[in-house]
Amino acid sequence: MDKHLHIVCLNVPYPVNYGGVFDLFYKLSALQQNGVKIHLHCFEYGRGEQPTLNKYCASVNYYQREKGLRSLSISYPFIVKSRNSKKLLESLSKDNYPILMEGIHCTYLLNDKRFTQRKCFVRLHNVEHVYYRHLACFTKSAAKKLYMLWESYLLKRYEKKIVNKATFLTVTERDADLFKKLGCKNATFVPLFLPDWKLDNRDGKGSFCLYHGDLSVAENEQAAIWLLEKVFNDLAIPFVVAGKNPPQNLIKLAHSKNSTCLIANPGEQEMQDLITKAHINIIPSYNSTGIKLKLLNALYNGRHCLVNEATIEGTGLEAACNIASTEQEFKNAITELYDNPFPTEEIQTRKQLLENVFNSRSNAIKIVEAVWGKMT
Repeated sequence: MDKHLHIVCLNVPYPVNYGGVFDLFYKLSALQQNGVKIHLHCFEYGRGEQPTLNKYCASVNYYQREKGLRSLSISYPFIVKSRNSKKLLESLSKDNYPILMEGIHCTYLLNDKRFTQRKCFVRLHNVEHVYYRHLACFTKSAAKKLYMLWESYLLKRYEKKIVNKATFLTVTERDADLFKKLGCKNATFVPLFLPDWKLDNRDGKGSFCLYHGDLSVAENEQAAIWLLEKVFNDLAIPFVVAGKNPPQNLIKLAHSKNSTCLIANPGEQEMQDLITKAHINIIPSYNSTGIKLKLLNALYNGRHCLVNEATIEGTGLEAACNIASTEQEFKNAITELYDNPFPTEEIQTRKQLLENVFNSRSNAIKIVEAVWGKMT
């Protein structure tokens, strides 16, 4: 029997040029290789239609996201209401294939009676109400802060409303536990889908420390500022900040010392080269839901990895990282690690932790079995 699956995507999952689309895109090829005929539905708002997706899907459909005032609601979070498409719902109602929704963003259909008896699954990229609460903490604009807090409130209320209308597939065990606390009876951990990375950790020494991320995101901007002002303020160790769309104040701060600099909007290959050539990839975070793609990238492709507790909480990757909390602990760890070559034996530790967990083929089988039952 053919296995047909609708996948509703919060965004167009190609090109793979930011962390949020890695799981979306690499899941497609993994499911296709397991015999799944994918009917992809994408909300398009700036990334354009992508013919590459036709290689992995039986059909690809695009829908506009309504980002105007009509998407403001006292009942639905904006990220959900703005992805309410009549055209999408009509398309999904033409058959009885299972539906996988990528993120809480795409779950508006769970409130439609036409889908009450359908097999419905939600890929939970993080716990959105917690994520938006953290975003509010690092947003400077009073208006944006109020929006983030209101969205967090609506998301928590909405998540409680839908927790038992679908099966939830989380990216960490911790997120599964958090959703169960909201009343969810069916939350299953399915690790992130990744490129075909091979552990390419180079032994020896790199020549600088690196922090990378989307620098237009307030949390990432704040992490970079904290490292520049509080950690590398009196260290004579080279430090590079790299990422998308950095604000001018961050660029100015990064270039205020001879030992620090910022690389704005590096290409994909340039960013990978930076991660590979760095001696220490430094990844502090203020949000412990979901899993950081930048962490996995650094573990697969970099040398020493220095994090705080929030970065690795619930990931099971503690043994592969160096952990610090305070600015002084970060200073001490950087000073010690920078003088120590990356040991070859660490690669074996990472192999044991990563290769079994982040195996796209076996994780695709988990989804196939969740939807259609055990494979024989």
